[in-house]
Amino acid sequence: MKPDNVAQVQSNPQFRQLIARRTRFAWTLSAAMLAIYFGFIFIIAFAPRSLGTPIGSGVTTVGIPLGLFVIVSAFVLTGIYVRRANSEFDALTRAIVERMK
Repeated sequence: MKPDNVAQVQSNPQFRQLIARRTRFAWTLSAAMLAIYFGFIFIIAFAPRSLGTPIGSGVTTVGIPLGLFVIVSAFVLTGIYVRRANSEFDALTRAIVERMK
């Protein structure tokens, strides 16, 4: 891409809107994942016995579903980002590219 095209795209209000929305959304999802992860780590650090509490009469403890929740939440948050990127962010990108032609 030529330097004039880069400057033209960067000065486009739609491009600035796209960058702002995408950045804000990515930071929100990152904060959610960090809260989930560090929440789990804090429970391990400060209340480890609570994670060892058995569920029912079996050998499964509270820590197992919580650990699975941390793992599954990473996939869910990634899916949320991909869904919004494919719908909203890609549409904005296409509109910007069409205006530049």
